[in-house]
Amino acid sequence: MPSPAETRPGLHAAIIMDGNGRWATARGMPRFAGHRRGVEAIRATAEACPDLGIGTLTLYAFSSDNWQRPAEEVGALMRLLRSYLRNETARLARTGTRLSVVGRRDRLPGGIPEAIAAAEAATAAGTRLHLRIAVDYSARDAIIAAAARLADPETSREAFGRMVAGEMHGSPVDVDLLIRTGGEKRLSDFLLWEAAYAELHFTDRMWPDFGQADLAEAVAEFARRDRRYGGLNPPKVATAA
Repeated sequence: MPSPAETRPGLHAAIIMDGNGRWATARGMPRFAGHRRGVEAIRATAEACPDLGIGTLTLYAFSSDNWQRPAEEVGALMRLLRSYLRNETARLARTGTRLSVVGRRDRLPGGIPEAIAAAEAATAAGTRLHLRIAVDYSARDAIIAAAARLADPETSREAFGRMVAGEMHGSPVDVDLLIRTGGEKRLSDFLLWEAAYAELHFTDRMWPDFGQADLAEAVAEFARRDRRYGGLNPPKVATAA
């Protein structure tokens, strides 16, 4: 039987990385410890993607609504983002991974927008995997912003979708597989346009514990699903033995 990489090259997978805080609390640790452990899960998941046929991986790291969290936790998350950019950029470039950050940058603390731009420039030549991290991101805000830029009423769905996605620069816009960890079953304002026909996969596994086997299971389940995009697949014709 062919592997997922042979049958579904170039998948766009998106993950809502949920459960960091609950993972830490259950172990008597501060919530930030869960976020720090979650960075390790990002590394392991990204490394597993190419062999599973995933060409683009979009991760929901910090939503626009997350600014409502306690200032101490928000500050810790911003420090973690800065640390990730500083420590991971060289490895991403070495492994052929292109990094993009999607979402607003004007509200990020000083130095982070510049660090993002530097990391994106340093990894721009990567072709093995396009790793997209959503920070200060809201799908509804992205759609509103694209609509505000729309000048031609004859704009196609595809062209408008690229306006919504903005930073993808030629990568596939539509999400094939959307995964949410941590047991919740909602989209939380993540890639609402791009995930219109995505296959959804929900797991109780907390993000810090999510690994290559969990991703492989999600991709295998995706491969078994029948995607019709509102139409009907042609009937299978029985053949004589």
